[in-house]
Amino acid sequence: MTTKSILLIEDNPSDIELTRRAFVKANILNDLVVVEDGKEALDYLFGTGKYADRDTTHMPLLVLLDLKLPVIDGLEVLRRIRENERTRYLLVVILTSSGEERDLNTGYQLGANSYIIKPVDFIRFTEAVRQLGLYWLVINEPPPNI
Repeated sequence: MTTKSILLIEDNPSDIELTRRAFVKANILNDLVVVEDGKEALDYLFGTGKYADRDTTHMPLLVLLDLKLPVIDGLEVLRRIRENERTRYLLVVILTSSGEERDLNTGYQLGANSYIIKPVDFIRFTEAVRQLGLYWLVINEPPPNI
């Protein structure tokens, strides 16, 4: 059985690298698929655009979603994920630097499973990723057929 992937939707190269390093340090072995804007994320999930040949029966186990994305913002990505029958139950964790109450409220209203404000330093970020991995990848029982 292959390990389910994690989809990271993040446009900041430093945050992408930080997340990769944190996954290694936290011993999270799932494949990390990275897309850098909201349109690319939707193309990946729905098998359109440059991902038209992707087998969409294989969905990521977990989506880590930044909010401040180019092309299509993270809240709109979340809205479209929840509107679609195939992606409605994907586990989506908002992982963002935005602590704005409006973003937090809207994220949960649109169906985010969790909202995490990115810690600034690497040690705290690694610990947050370790705990996130432990909960969402080990302890939590995902919906069937994702």
